[in-house]
Amino acid sequence: MINNKTKGFVLGSIAAASYGMNPLFTLPLYGIGMSVDTVLFYRYALAAVLLSIMMKMQKQSFALRKAHILPLCVMGLLFSFSSLFLFMSYNYMDAGIASTILFVYPVLVAIIMAVFFKEKLSLLTLFSIALAFTGISLLCRTSGGQTLSLTGIIFVFLSSLSYAIYIVGINRSSLKDMPTSKLTFYVLLFGLSVFVVRSKFCTELQIIPEPLLWINVISLAVFPTIISLVTMTKAIHYIGSTPTAILGALEPVTALFFGVLVFGEQLTPRILLGVVMVIIAVSLIIGGKSLPKLISLFLSR
Repeated sequence: MINNKTKGFVLGSIAAASYGMNPLFTLPLYGIGMSVDTVLFYRYALAAVLLSIMMKMQKQSFALRKAHILPLCVMGLLFSFSSLFLFMSYNYMDAGIASTILFVYPVLVAIIMAVFFKEKLSLLTLFSIALAFTGISLLCRTSGGQTLSLTGIIFVFLSSLSYAIYIVGINRSSLKDMPTSKLTFYVLLFGLSVFVVRSKFCTELQIIPEPLLWINVISLAVFPTIISLVTMTKAIHYIGSTPTAILGALEPVTALFFGVLVFGEQLTPRILLGVVMVIIAVSLIIGGKSLPKLISLFLSR
């Protein structure tokens, strides 16, 4: 019989690995000439439909209080812009590197909380921030020593920053007690408006040219969205938010794995060192004061 801790670690790993599959399903769609807005429109629309079906099956209420509408609209815009900037960055750099730089969002959350909410930065946090940005500097150069596309780097940082603000916004607003499925459904629904507008109210949406490519489109809605959401929520229930967040290190690892194996992206010792530094830095940020407790939790398995 599998105990709850083991279930939590397995589910947390599945959640992170599922989210790291974004490039696997996105890059082939780019390869046939589909635009960023079209890909994200399909992803958000299909995910919202699947979530609504899941909520209906679980008999969850769709009702909203008036006080929730504006915050949900803002969070939806932040969430969609985070996706938009990340998917745009894939056109300028390797997806594995983009996913690793995106993973610094907990570092940005710590900085936002310190600057705007006067939370004290411990020496461990300051060390982690320095380590993260050192790791990123290693990732921002090609094997020949040239700097990566500045546009791509800016897009990834804007994606990470948007997601960091989204996390802070959720935890500091009236939405923090809303059920996860319901929150995500409305965030996707409001976020979808960005891609509706950017595609000139769907008049510029591209049709999926080949039936087999629908596998990629549906997989984008299922794996990095639905499966990642459901397994993450259950993992938090079994082992708590801190271990689940640290297992999120599998996100960039998965993206790098598929990037190297499927798309022929480079993995040099320098890139590998940068990735490890970023993952360690983010894990220290997330663990923080809970690190001793977290270590004992892993050892007690």
